[in-house]
Amino acid sequence: MLRTSPPSPRRVGCRALACLFFIALPLSAQETYDVVVRGGRVMDPETGLDAVRNVGIRGQTVVAISENELRGETVIDAEGLVVAPGFIDLHAHGQSNRSNEFQAMDGVTTALELESGVPSLARFLGGRTGDAILNYGASISLGVTRTAAMPKFAEEVREAFAELGSEPSDEAVARAARAGSLGNYSELPKESYGTLHDLIRQGMAEGALGIGMAHQYYPGASHDEIYRVFELAGAEGWPIYTHVRSMRISAIQEVLANATATGAPLHIVHLNSSSLWNIETNLDLVRGAQEAGVDVTTEVYPYTAASTSLESAIFDEGWQRRLQISYGDLQWQDTGERLTEESFSRYREEGGTVIIHMMRPEWIAMGLAADNVMVASDGMPYAPGAHPRSAGTFARFLGRYVRDEGSMPLMKGLEKVTLMPARRLEAVSPQMRRKGRVQIGSDADLTIFDPDRILDTATFEDDLSYSQGVEHVLVNGVFVVRDGTLVEGARPGRPVVGRNVVF
Repeated sequence: MLRTSPPSPRRVGCRALACLFFIALPLSAQETYDVVVRGGRVMDPETGLDAVRNVGIRGQTVVAISENELRGETVIDAEGLVVAPGFIDLHAHGQSNRSNEFQAMDGVTTALELESGVPSLARFLGGRTGDAILNYGASISLGVTRTAAMPKFAEEVREAFAELGSEPSDEAVARAARAGSLGNYSELPKESYGTLHDLIRQGMAEGALGIGMAHQYYPGASHDEIYRVFELAGAEGWPIYTHVRSMRISAIQEVLANATATGAPLHIVHLNSSSLWNIETNLDLVRGAQEAGVDVTTEVYPYTAASTSLESAIFDEGWQRRLQISYGDLQWQDTGERLTEESFSRYREEGGTVIIHMMRPEWIAMGLAADNVMVASDGMPYAPGAHPRSAGTFARFLGRYVRDEGSMPLMKGLEKVTLMPARRLEAVSPQMRRKGRVQIGSDADLTIFDPDRILDTATFEDDLSYSQGVEHVLVNGVFVVRDGTLVEGARPGRPVVGRNVVF
């Protein structure tokens, strides 16, 4: 039998010193992170974490969340600030860096063009690679692809888009836009469905996040054509992001029925402006479909005005009756003037963007308060006088509705702008499982803001202005906003692409 002697006091002392040495060692040889966010209120909607923590970032990844002190090459003091996942905007038409600047100052880290989509994912993604402030991505545009599938327009569409090149002129862009809309009032022949579906498949292979179906803008699309696209999407598991065909309840019922019958994942954009006075009914329709197992989500934006092209089908004969508004409820973006019958006719012929004052505050409040509704901006491309939602959506929601009106707890408000949009996209883009969260292993897309100061400043009367209270924004671990100021030259944005992408 092996016998051991009790340790001598001297040996015990040595062991104690060794223990102290090894306890102290991590403090003196502690690893250094690229960025440390120190002492902020870390809020993660998925895990429910809401506590003061230190966050360590290496490269583009969150690698430490700790109560203990962390050492960093760059250290940000976040005491008194909220450290949240970067805000994800599913509905951002402004896909330029100037538009990105306003959204970055509003806390956005990922801005996606999903409602209208783009005609060519290869051209869109290639044009932004290495030169984007925010993460970017898009759906494939049903509006353009259906026109390109029509034999009578196919050649003109092909030629117009071939002329765009890497740095297209304004004239070339305008020509491509006109060509892509030539089929808006035409019904797609059934014998062309196969061509359309092949174009959609091509877009998905190039990185699309689904199908952008804004079919109020192309009233020639039959119910059968739309249903067959749902069939394709259901068979492949591709999401459809739809601007429904009218402001009637039946338009919501159409897409819900299609999703139920085909299994297509469905996201209904801007339920507020697509519902108007019917928003309570439409909220109940969406909720009921979700409870019945339909894969459907929806969004609203926190403004009582919409914005779109005056020459679009929305303003075809009978618009006043359909929208229950008149000329004076329309505001011309370029000048800020309210329209008259004469100026309406003149500007509609000229073409351009109009702001439409057509919603009531209580409709917006109802939509925002619904547990199952997320927030997205529908932000317009940057232009002087553009709709303020292009600059202030997220700060307005968190400042005016969540904080000032107490419409919901802050954690729930954050969920609507981070985790909910990330989860909408996870099945089509596994990348999104690393976004919308502050967790070890998540992407270092972080928005650090003052919960007492965050607020929008942009108005309908003046040019766009930056939101206040957003102190720091990191995209893939790189600052794009620091100390409340844009970081000049920062271009860390990366593409968000679908699982079908073939590079």
